[in-house]
Amino acid sequence: MCGRIYGDVGLHLVYSLFSESAPVMRSCWIGLIGILLVTIASSLKAAEEAPRQPNVLFIAVDDLNHWVGHLGRNPQTKTPNIDRLAAMGVTFTNANCAAPACNPSRAALMSGLRPSTTGCYDNGQDWNPVIPKSKTLTTQFLKSGYNVFGAGKIYHGSQHRDGEWTEYFQKKSPKLTLDASAKNDGVGGIKFGPLSNPDSDMPDHLVVDYALEKLGQKHDKPFFLAVGLVKPHMPWSVPLSYFEEFPLDSIALPPHQKNDLADVPSAGVKMAKPDGDHAQMLRSGRWNEAVQAYLATIHFTDIQVGRLIDGLESSQYKDNTIVVLWGDHGWHLGEKEHWRKFALWEEACRAPLIWVAPGVTKQGAVCDRPVDFMTIYPTLCDLASIKVPGHVEGTSIKPLLTDSGSTWEQPALTTFHRDNHSFRSEQYRYIRYADGSEELYDHKADPYEWKNLAGDSQYDEVKQSFLQHLPKTNVPELPRNQGKKKGKKNSA
Repeated sequence: MCGRIYGDVGLHLVYSLFSESAPVMRSCWIGLIGILLVTIASSLKAAEEAPRQPNVLFIAVDDLNHWVGHLGRNPQTKTPNIDRLAAMGVTFTNANCAAPACNPSRAALMSGLRPSTTGCYDNGQDWNPVIPKSKTLTTQFLKSGYNVFGAGKIYHGSQHRDGEWTEYFQKKSPKLTLDASAKNDGVGGIKFGPLSNPDSDMPDHLVVDYALEKLGQKHDKPFFLAVGLVKPHMPWSVPLSYFEEFPLDSIALPPHQKNDLADVPSAGVKMAKPDGDHAQMLRSGRWNEAVQAYLATIHFTDIQVGRLIDGLESSQYKDNTIVVLWGDHGWHLGEKEHWRKFALWEEACRAPLIWVAPGVTKQGAVCDRPVDFMTIYPTLCDLASIKVPGHVEGTSIKPLLTDSGSTWEQPALTTFHRDNHSFRSEQYRYIRYADGSEELYDHKADPYEWKNLAGDSQYDEVKQSFLQHLPKTNVPELPRNQGKKKGKKNSA
């Protein structure tokens, strides 16, 4: 019916315009056409100028602790690109993981559900049955009209599930070979050594290649691009040139003290396992070599981050793309007689968190407020004008991105195994184990957590201020050794 009406109007318009007997009518129609054309042009221009939902560059870095230049924890580190990204937006000096292990940390961040809610507390526990596809971060962006691309390690073991991504990059890298200069592949379970391969053989290099390809393409939808860098996860094996940046005779060990576990309760000592990796490393005399290898691997990772930043900066999306970089947890290299993550102290819990959000963040901003990575999911939704699902347990930190000095009352919370929780405020770290034993450290006076103050009654109010934030739900642990049975693996 409408088509017929418009057709009749069109015929009448043509007749009126070309009829010599209707000069007045012709003049009226020409005026109307002019108004119509102006209106259409204005509408098209407004549509072109209307703000589009921002793109997202989501950079996950595996096992990267706070040894980055701008956080000042280790002056030997070389991270000019990560530091450059921090200078572009807001960096958080007290950012903590949800759990100090890859599997639960990533499952919590990507689902918005804490380990104490899902039961996924450690590696080797399958989160798939307890985290429906409908609840994940990527699903929310897909439902909101985004293309969602993924590559590398986003979930533990490079798992991903069909239906939560538009596309997921999978490509095998060439075989990696230790350089002839390597003594062997490390000390016990702490694996390291230089490689004879070029950068282009490294899995992370291939993952960044994919990301750069996506940044160079024309997209008809906003995109969410998740880039998971595996390094500096062990083995700390990268091309030899990166090791050469850190001469062995210049390596300083991280600050530590003998018998550091003397005032730590048995639950903490059990996590530290001082008779394991640390004792073996001391016997080997190669502690400095391990530190060198970790620094070299961080530097390699920084180069990959630099490639991503350069790719974004040279793309057509640089002014409308949110960048968030996070390390999934920290790492000990002998501090508190402990190696690896799997503990509730500062070294295991703290990691970099950097945000660059056009129109929201200010360059060079530093936020000392304590936040944990449960804030990432709701903040991304908030920035992209996507409704935060009701199940999400974290809180958006958009107010801190706008003003890094804004009030923020809640502490950061990290959980490792059932009923073991670590809290971080700007001044204190408080640890409460399942058996009720405690640790408390004053970071203004004791940044390396050498003196446990939990037994001093003058700090009872400090401890109580943290206890009110204990999770109300602490579900049983999921079965072990099932974490890799489900989900598609990405071999890149």
